[in-house]
Amino acid sequence: MSAALVAVEGLAKTFDVSAPWLNRIAERKPRQFVHAVDDVGFTIARGRTLALVGESGCGKSTVARLLVGLYAPTRGRVVFDGVDAGAAGSARPASIRRRMQMIFQDPYASLNPRWQVSDIIAEPLREHGFGADASAGVGRRRQRVDDRVGELLASVGLAPADAVKFPHQFSGGQRQRISIARALATQPEFLVCDEPTSALDVSVQAQVLNIMKDLQARHGLTYLFISHNLAVVRHVSDEVGVMYLGRIAELADKALLFARPRHPYTRMLLDAIPDIHMSGRARTPVRGEVPNPLDPPKGCAFHPRCPHANERCRVERPQLLPIDGVRVACHAVEEGRI
Repeated sequence: MSAALVAVEGLAKTFDVSAPWLNRIAERKPRQFVHAVDDVGFTIARGRTLALVGESGCGKSTVARLLVGLYAPTRGRVVFDGVDAGAAGSARPASIRRRMQMIFQDPYASLNPRWQVSDIIAEPLREHGFGADASAGVGRRRQRVDDRVGELLASVGLAPADAVKFPHQFSGGQRQRISIARALATQPEFLVCDEPTSALDVSVQAQVLNIMKDLQARHGLTYLFISHNLAVVRHVSDEVGVMYLGRIAELADKALLFARPRHPYTRMLLDAIPDIHMSGRARTPVRGEVPNPLDPPKGCAFHPRCPHANERCRVERPQLLPIDGVRVACHAVEEGRI
C-alpha cells in the first residue's frame, strides 16, 4: 500500500450553541456546547477511498469541513502529504487548498444560480492563476480557461457547449457533475465528497458514482467519501469508518467490516439493510434514538442502545483499539463478550 496522503490526528470541533448573553442572564442558564467531533483520527493512503458512515448528526459533515479548512479545529490537526494543513492556526496555504477540494451534498444549493456554468467551473481556475501567463494576451488567457472548462465538462460526461447554460437548465445529476468538474478544475489529489449522491435518484446515483470511480482510476485520486447509504459505501470504498456521536466506533477494511462487523452499532446498521436473499440470519433490531448531543451519555455514548452494555460501559469511555485486524472502540469486544 502506498504512503498515507492524509493523516488526521486527534481532531475535535466544539460549537458554542448558547442562547444570547442577555437571555442566559435572565433565565439563569449556563453556556451550552456541542462536541460535534471528538478525538477523531484516521489515515487515507494515496489513491484509496475511506468512507465515513453513521446516522444523521454523528459528525461526518463536520469532519469533511475540517479537512478542507472550512472549519478551524478546536483540537488536533490535519496532515496532508507530510505537511500540517493548519500549522499554528494560520490560513491554509494556497498550494494545499489547490490539492484538496470538496464536492457538496446538495447540487441545487452549491451552484450559484446567477452564474453560467463556464463561470462556475472557471472560478477556481482564475483563483489559482490558471492561464495567467503575463506574456499571453487577455484573449489568449481567456481562451485557455474556456478550453480547460470544456475539457472538464467532457470528463464528467457533459458537452462543452453546456458551458453557456445556467444551473436551472440541468437535472440534479447533471448539476452534481458540474460540481465534480468544478472540484477537478485545480487538478487536486484529494477530494472530500460529502454525501454527493444522497439528493439524487437511484439510477442517477449509479451514474455519478461510476464517473467518480472512473476519475479516480484515471487520475489516481484519493477520496474521503461521506454517506449514510451502506450500499453506496460498499460500492466505492476501500476502508470504512463508522461514526457515532462525534467519535469513530469502528474502522476497518471494507471486506472485513461487511463480512464480520465487530462493534454493536456497526452490526445494528448492517442489520437495518433489507435482507433480499431471505437468508434467515438472526438480526439485531435497531433500539432507541441517538442521544441529545448537548447532553451525551457518560462512558460509552452507545451504551443506552447497546444489548451488551455493562457497568463499565456506563462509566468508562472506550478507546479505539486494534483488535483482530480492525480498530474498535468497544469494551464488550475488548473483553471478548461478543
